Amino acid sequence: MNHGKVSRDIALGLKELKKRIDKSNIPSSKLDETLNLATWNIRDFGKSRRQKKSLHYIAEVLGQFDLVAVQEVRDNLRDLAEVLKILGPYWKVLYSDYIADAGGNRERMAYVYDKRAVTFTGLAAEPNAPRKKNDDGEYVPAFSWWRSPYIASFSAGSFDFILISAHIRWGKKASERIEPLELLADWIDKRRNEKNVSDQDIILMGDFNIPKVDDALFKAVTKNGLTIPKKIRGLDHGSNLDKSKRYDQILHYPVYNDRLIQEAGVLDFYAGNVSKLYPGVEMTKRKFTHQISDHLPLWVQLNTDNEHHKLNQIINPERAGRR
Repeated sequence: MNHGKVSRDIALGLKELKKRIDKSNIPSSKLDETLNLATWNIRDFGKSRRQKKSLHYIAEVLGQFDLVAVQEVRDNLRDLAEVLKILGPYWKVLYSDYIADAGGNRERMAYVYDKRAVTFTGLAAEPNAPRKKNDDGEYVPAFSWWRSPYIASFSAGSFDFILISAHIRWGKKASERIEPLELLADWIDKRRNEKNVSDQDIILMGDFNIPKVDDALFKAVTKNGLTIPKKIRGLDHGSNLDKSKRYDQILHYPVYNDRLIQEAGVLDFYAGNVSKLYPGVEMTKRKFTHQISDHLPLWVQLNTDNEHHKLNQIINPERAGRR
């Protein structure tokens, strides 16, 4: 981390933020053994300039992890570039294009990662919706995601995997989210079982706007076998600032019998108090969400020492979880 020569005000704020981070009990990752992976919706990141101290706070939060799927990155990447400078030269980013119309909210997806801990292995794409042949003989998409998920492949230790980051549209009512969640679950399941898929180890993460575990929305995205790790299910709170909603999720196929997930949690940078991070500033909770975010990062620690499982897949593919 390279916060550099910051003002006394920023230094005091960073000390307070570090106290809050410490209370989140995020274990250190170990090279080639474990990987700290997170998903974080950073509200309207790039829509308008954030305060300098806010960018330092965002960098400090991101720096607690090795790889972060970030939602709500906007078309203007200026603030993201500043955050990457603070994180230092080993930090890299992958990001999707933005949708220019009002419906897409000019949003993109991003993966921010420490190249010392994890390697990008080549796949970066938005999923193609299934196409059907129309009366004119043209193949056209059967549906359109409001905001396309973003796919990227990575490797850490002996574990190669594909991440899919999604941000499901809020809509006018919760029931409108069921169909896009089901379509996403169907697309992933179908792609995972194709002969030439690059990797079947898929982790789906992001902001699904699911209020609680086991409601109709959660059942929609888990209809084909995706599940949340026991470590996340066991959390007694969500990842919005009030910790009352489970909007953010990390899901995977349970081929590792929960050996994949070592630990999990939510990093609470809010802690119910705005003033200690912005002393002497008139900062309402709403303004605070536009300086940092209205979401807290949801994280897991992955076991990336996966050689034993790979050998089992070679010896007995069906038993090891391959289809």
